[in-house]
Amino acid sequence: MMTLRCRHRPHRSPLLCFWLVLLLVVIAVLFMDPLFRDASRHAAIARHAPTAGHRWPAPADLELLVDSRDQGGEGGFRAPAFLRDDQLLVAPSSAPAERRGSGVAARDGRRRGEVEPRAGLSSLAGKAAGRATTSGEAAARRRAFDEAISEGISFHRRPPESRPAACLSQQYNTSLPTATVVVCFHDEAWSTLLRTIHSVLDTAPARHLREVLLVDDCSERGHLKTPLSKYVSKLKGVRLIRSARRLGVVGCRVLGAARALGDVLVFLDSHCECQQGWLEPLLERIAGDRSRVVSPVMDVIDGRTFRYNATRDLIRGVFDWKLDFHWEVLPKQKDPLKTVEPIRSPALAGVLAIDRQFFQKIGAYDPGMVLWGVENIELSIRVWLCGGSMEVIPCSRVGHLEQFHPSFTLPDDDTVEKNKIRVAETWLDAYKNIFYKRNTVAFFIWQSESSNCTERVKLQKMLGCKNFQWYLSNVHQDLYIPQDRQGFSGELYNVGAGYCADHKKGWAPWDGAMDVSPCSGNGNQHCEMNSLKEVRWGPMGQLCFDAKGDRVVLSQCPPKQQTLTRLQWSILKNGQIVHLLTEKCIEAVKTERSPGAEKVAHSDWGKRANGKEAEEGLFLRPCSSDPRQQWHFEQLVDPRRS
Repeated sequence: MMTLRCRHRPHRSPLLCFWLVLLLVVIAVLFMDPLFRDASRHAAIARHAPTAGHRWPAPADLELLVDSRDQGGEGGFRAPAFLRDDQLLVAPSSAPAERRGSGVAARDGRRRGEVEPRAGLSSLAGKAAGRATTSGEAAARRRAFDEAISEGISFHRRPPESRPAACLSQQYNTSLPTATVVVCFHDEAWSTLLRTIHSVLDTAPARHLREVLLVDDCSERGHLKTPLSKYVSKLKGVRLIRSARRLGVVGCRVLGAARALGDVLVFLDSHCECQQGWLEPLLERIAGDRSRVVSPVMDVIDGRTFRYNATRDLIRGVFDWKLDFHWEVLPKQKDPLKTVEPIRSPALAGVLAIDRQFFQKIGAYDPGMVLWGVENIELSIRVWLCGGSMEVIPCSRVGHLEQFHPSFTLPDDDTVEKNKIRVAETWLDAYKNIFYKRNTVAFFIWQSESSNCTERVKLQKMLGCKNFQWYLSNVHQDLYIPQDRQGFSGELYNVGAGYCADHKKGWAPWDGAMDVSPCSGNGNQHCEMNSLKEVRWGPMGQLCFDAKGDRVVLSQCPPKQQTLTRLQWSILKNGQIVHLLTEKCIEAVKTERSPGAEKVAHSDWGKRANGKEAEEGLFLRPCSSDPRQQWHFEQLVDPRRS
C-alpha cells in the first residue's frame, strides 16, 4: 500500500501533506461507494421480493443495462430518434425464446416448465409495493377497478365462448406469419398484468407466437420491479424491457416494435383476456394482404365485478368531428355466414395487429404525440390514406377491462387536445375547421401555441397519401359532413332562460329528451340547422331534433340527402324555431333550485303536460312572444378568420 512519508522530509509543507491525505480519502470513498450501493440494492431487493412459499432462483445478471441504440435481434428496428439518449433495463427470459409444442394450455391450466402462478401473489407483491414512498405509488394504488376481486381470479380463467357459431368450424393455414404480442404497462396491477400474459400463452399456438414482449413504461410500483423480473424469467418466450423514462402509449409501443422479433405486431393493453382462437384469424387476414391492419372484437370485462360480457353485435370503429373514438353497432345479419366476415372499419381502437414492416413503412406512431390520446385515430386515418386498410375480425375475440375512472395522469389537462391538433393539422385538410368549431378548447390552444407537424407532413408527401376528402368518400361515407352556415350553427342559446340547449344522457326521464343548462363554451353543445331543415345535434351530427308528444327529443337522423317531415324545423327572424309538422314553437322550460330548498318553479315557468307538472327541458308550445321561445345560434370560434 502506498504511504506518505512526510515526517522525514522537513522541506515539505504540513499543509501539502494534509491535502494529499484528503485526496486519497476522496479517491477511496469514490471507489468504495458503488460497492456499498450495490450491496444496499441487493438488500432492498431481498426485502421487497415475495418470499413465503414463492421462491425463484435468481438468475445471474437478470437486469442488464443496455443502450437503446443497438438493434433488437434478427430483423429488429433501430430505436426511434427520440429514444436514442435513453438507457433501458432489459430482463431477458432465462427460458429459450423458441417454445416447443402447442401454445394451448393443458386442461389443468398449467404449462410445462413454468412457475405455477397464483393470484395470491398479488397480495405479496402488493406488500412490496406498499413500502415504496413515491407520489406515483400513491396514485397507482387508487385503481380504476376492484383489484381485490381481480386477485381472487385465476390467471388461467377461460372466458365463456363469445364467437359466432360459424367461427368454430373454420380452419386456418398452418404456415401463418409469426407474431410478437407487445404489452405496454405502467403501474399495472399484478393480477391483471399476469392474467393478460397467461391468457396469451394459454390461447396462442406456439408455432405462431414468436414472443410476448412486455414493455415497462417506467413503473414505480414495487411488485413490477424484481418480483416481475424473476417471474418473467421463468416463462418461455416472454421478454421484459424497461424504459428509464416515461414514454406513454406512443413511445412505449414504438419501443416494443423496435425490439420485436415476430413478423406481425399485436398490440394488447395490459388488462386483457384472450379467447381461444383469437390469434389465427388476425394473422390469416394479414398474410393475405400485408397492408391490412386488423382488430379483434372487443368484449367487455366489468371493472367492478370482473364479469366477462360478450359483445353480441357486429361492430366497427368510427370517430366524430371532435376526434373521439366510438364503437358503432351495425345492422344484424340474418345469414350466419355473414356474421363471420371481416368488417371494414374507418378506425380501430388500441388493440390491433399490423405487419411489422408495414408499421415501419408508414411511420409507426406519431412521435410528436404526448403519452396517450387519439394515437389510434391518427394511425387509422394514415393507414387508410397511405395505402392500407382496417378491419374488425368477428372470429377473433379479446376481453378488455372497462375501468370506471381513468387510471393514468397526464402532464396537463390539454394533453389530449394537443394530440388532436396534430391529427387535424396533418390529416384533415380544410375539414379541420369543422373540428375546431366543435372543440373550442383545441382551437384556443392552436391559436396560442405552435404545433410543429412538419415531419409528419413530409411523411404524408413521401408516402403519396390521399387527401381527407377521399377518406370521407370511400371509407367513412356515413359520417355526416356539417354545413356550419353562419347564423345556423353553434350553441343554441335561449334568450328567456339565459341557457343553452343541451342533452345529458340519463338526465331526463324521457329517452333522448333535450334539456337546457348553462352554456359550456367548449363545443359539447354544438348543433346546426342544415339546408334540409334538420336541427342536428352532437359532434357526429347523427342525432336530430324530433318531437315526442310535446317534448323535444333526439332521434337518429335519416341517411344523407333524406329527411322526414317530423324532423323538419324553421327558424324565424324573431328567433322562434317552429316545428313544421305541428306548427308549434320550441320553448325552454327551466326550473331553479333555491339554496337549501327543493326544486321549485321559477315565476310561471311551471307548465302542465299531460296533466302533470313538466320537468325542465324543451317543449313544443303555441307560438307567442315569450322570450323563452326566442333562440339564436352562437358560433364561438371561426377558424377561417385565424
